[in-house]
Amino acid sequence: IFQVAAASGHTVVLVDQSDEILKKSTKGIEESLKRVAKKKFADKPEAGAEFINKTLKNLTTSTDAASVVHSTDLVIEAIVENLEVKNKLFKTLDKFAPEHTIFASNTSSLQITKMANATTRQDRFGGLHFFNPVPMMKLVEVIKTPMTSQKTFESLVDFSKAVGKSPVSCKDTPGFIVNRLLVPYMMEAVRLFERGDASKEDIDVAMKLGAGYPMGPFELLDYVGLDTSKYIIDGWHSLEPNNPLFAPSPLLNKLVEEKKLGKKTGEGFYKYK
Repeated sequence: IFQVAAASGHTVVLVDQSDEILKKSTKGIEESLKRVAKKKFADKPEAGAEFINKTLKNLTTSTDAASVVHSTDLVIEAIVENLEVKNKLFKTLDKFAPEHTIFASNTSSLQITKMANATTRQDRFGGLHFFNPVPMMKLVEVIKTPMTSQKTFESLVDFSKAVGKSPVSCKDTPGFIVNRLLVPYMMEAVRLFERGDASKEDIDVAMKLGAGYPMGPFELLDYVGLDTSKYIIDGWHSLEPNNPLFAPSPLLNKLVEEKKLGKKTGEGFYKYK
């Protein structure tokens, strides 16, 4: 998000918990920009180098969110998927941010309204859900709560377009559009496998060749992280315990308990070297 905002001419400050994390993030962004430049300016290496330098000039970093928020128009939060932690951050920033500053969360599964209620700017609060990897994925879900003003909503849509994305709009409903359809689909694939109706390999092949998906559901679960998927489904299950689409999976719970979380740990539904 930091990268695409800077590449489109916005002045951006990336805030994280330590200088070490920020150094690592900046290095990752530089590498990513090189890949973008190579693709975008294949025949013009000089233009590519200029694009990288120009983008990097728009970037600064800080470990103190409160000190930088006083001069921002938009705050995008993309921290851990934990409502308590997010609300604590928003509460603090609310005290230091100017009145006109819009707050947005990049959450994929938590209620935007609950975060907005932790602040005094409910009308200047919305959701901006980007998709991974952000430089490649064209979609942004723009989430409007019952309190989000039309002006704020339009500003978030305009910002999404300005960073080169295609915005879609959705109400503040669990999972918004993509995850509301995607997570139950992945869970249904796990249940199909749990019942012994088909192997995970065959389910993956079937969805790739039969539905044209770039990844099968088990490959996707491993890519997303089994802990993340479990966290989402558990949250939705607590909201709607009688909804069969949100029922937890014993197999998924077991893998998470065994710390087999997918690609990031080297094993999930599949093993990775």
